[in-house]
Amino acid sequence: MREELLRVIEKNSRIDLKELAVILGVEEIDVVNEMAAMENEGIICGYHTLIDWEKTSIEKVSALIEVRVTPQRGQGFDNIAERIYKYPEVHAVYLISGGYDLLITLEGKSLKEVSSFVSDKLAPLDSVLSTATHFILKKYKDHGTILARKYEDNREKVSP
Repeated sequence: MREELLRVIEKNSRIDLKELAVILGVEEIDVVNEMAAMENEGIICGYHTLIDWEKTSIEKVSALIEVRVTPQRGQGFDNIAERIYKYPEVHAVYLISGGYDLLITLEGKSLKEVSSFVSDKLAPLDSVLSTATHFILKKYKDHGTILARKYEDNREKVSP
């Protein structure tokens, strides 16, 4: 039941618990108890709402920052990752393979604000060797949800 429950709520965390119980073929109290247990175990870490900010009047700039760092003896990348993820601007920090060590996602009100964060707070950190900033210009799909719909031409066709 646990794996199926996780698959369902990953796609829709607002699903009614009664409906979830029916899908899983169990009692509602079993769903409530299992979710509480997974929250206590740290398997379920939070519930989030996906917002298409392009459709609001709120200005936001999102960026992906690649960071090369020098891992610390006995600590690896954990200490530097922790220093970075404590900044409120930072949404996510991932240890990645390839030419860079960490991938950071963050948001700001403007390109300048994001650039200032990278140059004033991130780049000066002792373990940071280099950074590369990639601004997100448009989101097509996020967390499995398609955000950008294809343009459909609804004009009437005129024949000569």
